[in-house]
Amino acid sequence: MIMLKIYDDKHYTLRARAELVAMPLGKEDEILALEMLKHIEQSQDEEFAAANNLRAGVGLAAPQVGVSKRIIVVHFIDEEAIYTTHVLVNPKIVTNSVKKAYISTGEGCLSVKEDYPGRVYRSYRITVEAYDVLKKAMVKIIAKGYEAIVLQHEIDHLNGVLFYDHINPDNINKYQDAIEL
Repeated sequence: MIMLKIYDDKHYTLRARAELVAMPLGKEDEILALEMLKHIEQSQDEEFAAANNLRAGVGLAAPQVGVSKRIIVVHFIDEEAIYTTHVLVNPKIVTNSVKKAYISTGEGCLSVKEDYPGRVYRSYRITVEAYDVLKKAMVKIIAKGYEAIVLQHEIDHLNGVLFYDHINPDNINKYQDAIEL
């Protein structure tokens, strides 16, 4: 079993713009993407996570595992027990709503050990174009709410941006009509 090392926010790959992945997708990049998904799935298994000292997560970007490539994974279960899973290469946000949203409890990150209280305002709805490793095809994803926030968080990693960069404690109510999730 391969365990990925998650680097903290001091690591240089987390503050650099990640490189585009050459297409067609090579075997090495496909394996990395699938290992990232496996890591997130295992982090959500309470017994496995406890036994292997893993923090639970819902997303992961290649820079977090020390690889400066534009690869992300998202995997979570919603309140209706439906899984959302994306394994994306070269994701790009092509549209985003003016309407903003934020997670009421704040955002966290596997690469950030400390708590950073505050609102991270993000677009409520986005459209992402990317190569989907699981579908082996280019896809267009229209996401809203929590899914949109998680995708934006992971895509930020590809641009050297961390969630706490968005927090402005002096302007907590910047978007009066933002949707609280």
